Amino acid sequence: MMTVPDIIKKLQHRVDLTCDEVGHIMTDILSGDTDEQTVVDFLSNLTKKGETDSELVCMLEKMQEFALRVEIDDNISSSPSLATAIDMCGTGGDRLETFNISTTASFVVAAAGGLVAKHGNRSSLGVSGSSDIFEYFGYDLNQEPDKITTILRENNICFMFAQKFHPAMRHVSAARRQIRTRTAFNILGPLSNPARVANQLVGVSNMKYLTRLPAILKRSGSKNIISVCSNNGMDELSTSGTNHVCILKDGDITTATISPQDVGLHKSVLADIQVKTREDAIRSFVDVLNDTANQAMVETVALNAAGGFMVAGMADSFDDGTSLALDTIKSGRAFKCLERFVKNTGDVSKLEDVV
Repeated sequence: MMTVPDIIKKLQHRVDLTCDEVGHIMTDILSGDTDEQTVVDFLSNLTKKGETDSELVCMLEKMQEFALRVEIDDNISSSPSLATAIDMCGTGGDRLETFNISTTASFVVAAAGGLVAKHGNRSSLGVSGSSDIFEYFGYDLNQEPDKITTILRENNICFMFAQKFHPAMRHVSAARRQIRTRTAFNILGPLSNPARVANQLVGVSNMKYLTRLPAILKRSGSKNIISVCSNNGMDELSTSGTNHVCILKDGDITTATISPQDVGLHKSVLADIQVKTREDAIRSFVDVLNDTANQAMVETVALNAAGGFMVAGMADSFDDGTSLALDTIKSGRAFKCLERFVKNTGDVSKLEDVV
């Protein structure tokens, strides 16, 4: 077995690592058995070399091994439509300061009968991260795994705070701050759902990851994956331009492009969905679910919810999924889902203040 210094030397010479070598150094790092500089050297040299799919798969396996686990099975709900749990999130980094699109879309999917095991963190670059939304409404970010399972069963949606469920990642936080650029963990974070969901809509802000993420997730046992990237650089589906999508279904990986007009939506401009403050982000989140937001916000969420419906097996196309999403919002079911969730898990007066 190579030593950690030997492994880093391989990376410095731009030599790919074996899965055993990745597992060895990741075990040391996540156990806290390496110093900060060693972590910096590993991550920075891996980035310079360029991570292979195999290296990322093996890193992901180690992250999951060290994570807390939320147990979800097909019996979590009596409704057959809830057998397929999903997640919806992006890799971040687009720096476009849009409101929390994937979080809002998650409530639309849950309101229509889907099961959303949402995993997320605080925003490192944007105005507001998914955890900021849940925390604002009084949700306890440090709830234990068994409580999360109960919340999911009772509300069709839960939230798993990355810092709670990946405690070993505290051993890399200082090194990541020192590096100050994106590393493999920025890609792996959205893929490391503590409930091990096999179905996911995941956004990327860099086209080079569009086809790679479904391939990586396929090797990790995922079933239905849609990765998306908008022409404007959003790590979400956008109504302001063309979207590139990569779909893993029935073991096959295909690519396509989707424009808002293809599914009966209106073309927007990016400024219509951007926010400047955390308060703006929270209000936009509530207004979309309450169907009082501007058209661009509502339709952007509907398009992303459509992707969620597809990976959940609740829609066969973006066209059908978009129609279901718009109906769920306009009928009031989306807001009722949020209201019930906040009553059960947080402080409903916070929601009343925003409304």
